[in-house]
Parts: sequence; C-alpha cells; structure tokens
Amino acid sequence: MMQAAARAAKENSPKGKESIILGVTILTSLDDKSLREIGFKYNSAEMVLRLAKLAKKAGAGGIVSSPKEVKMLRKTLGKDMVLVTPGIRPTWAAAGDQKRVMTPKDAIKAGADFMVIGRPITAHKNPAEAADLIAGEI
Repeated sequence: MMQAAARAAKENSPKGKESIILGVTILTSLDDKSLREIGFKYNSAEMVLRLAKLAKKAGAGGIVSSPKEVKMLRKTLGKDMVLVTPGIRPTWAAAGDQKRVMTPKDAIKAGADFMVIGRPITAHKNPAEAADLIAGEI
C-alpha cells in the first residue's frame, strides 16, 4: 500500500511540487505499557524504528512519530526524511492523554521538521496568545 501511494504521489504531482507520503508510526497517546497491552512485543522506540525503516523502504518521504523518537530517526534515516511530530506540549500546557511528548523547543533541537500543536492552541482561552507563547518558547 505504501509503495503504491508513494508511486502515485510521484507520478501525479506537478513538477517542482512533488507530494510526499508520510508513514505514521505509533500514536503519541501510546506508551510501552499500552503497546504491551495490545500485543506488541517491542517497546515504542523499537516499533517506531521498525515501522519507519519499512516506510522508507517503501518510498515514503517522511515519518510521523512522537518527538521522543526524532533524534533516533534523524540519525538512522538521514536528513532527507521529513519528520513530523505530534505530541508537542509547551512548558505551560498539560500533556492530557499524550504519553510521549516534548516541548516545541526540544522537538526542534531533536531534529523535527514540522510539529503538530493542536490542543495547546485550540483549548487555550486565547488561541492567538497561545501561538505567540509557543513561538516565544521556540
């Protein structure tokens, strides 16, 4: 499926504006205990790495993973893979249901290309202020 999606993206993207396929690894709301409970024999870092390598081999241009694995993925997969990180929580925001989180500043230091920052902004009484606070933290 991933190979077919990567091939279709390459064949159907306008020249100079190629789309990339992102491989999603393990949800940031899952930790090692959660993975064991649903039957995985590997911990989150091992599973993320296994899935990321498979995605790269299949032609994916990027990986979605928690920021906790970004440094490992960057080292293993190289600079050409796009790394997208949900589970971003500023210092002032609650983790909520997210288990593998990192601050925006630390995610960038680890090598994230893009960050997904949802609830710290959307749940804030003033979303524009929240975005400004995050930018200041970075």
